[in-house]
Amino acid sequence: MRSSERGDVGQMLLASGLVLMLSLLSMAWYGVSVAGLGEPYDGGSREVLDTSSDVIAVWQPLVENRTATLISAGNDWDAACEAAALSAADDLMRHGEHRGVEIVLTDISVSNNSGVFTISAEAGIADRHARMEIASLTATVDLN
Repeated sequence: MRSSERGDVGQMLLASGLVLMLSLLSMAWYGVSVAGLGEPYDGGSREVLDTSSDVIAVWQPLVENRTATLISAGNDWDAACEAAALSAADDLMRHGEHRGVEIVLTDISVSNNSGVFTISAEAGIADRHARMEIASLTATVDLN
């Protein structure tokens, strides 16, 4: 073999080695980034539990007070209860954002039984470490 051919073979071997090293490095980098997605649960984080107890505690008085305010503003009973539930859900969502917890109320329903309104919803509360669902969040508003 001539020396120029041996030099070309050496350069090709070096280039192949560099390509292999870069591909291994990129695979390792990807593996490390994917491994960081499933961070372990932090037992010291009680935000979801604390927030869920807050949501349960404030749901009834919040919906009652909003309904009374909307009725005194001139809304009919059905519309006032529906609007009170939706605005309470929006405010709880914003409250959760300030605490670093996501609060989502779904399946909000309002039923009327001779002036006694039952407002029910399902609440989903989550942060980076935990997730919780409250299946039966209810408030009763007696407008008689």
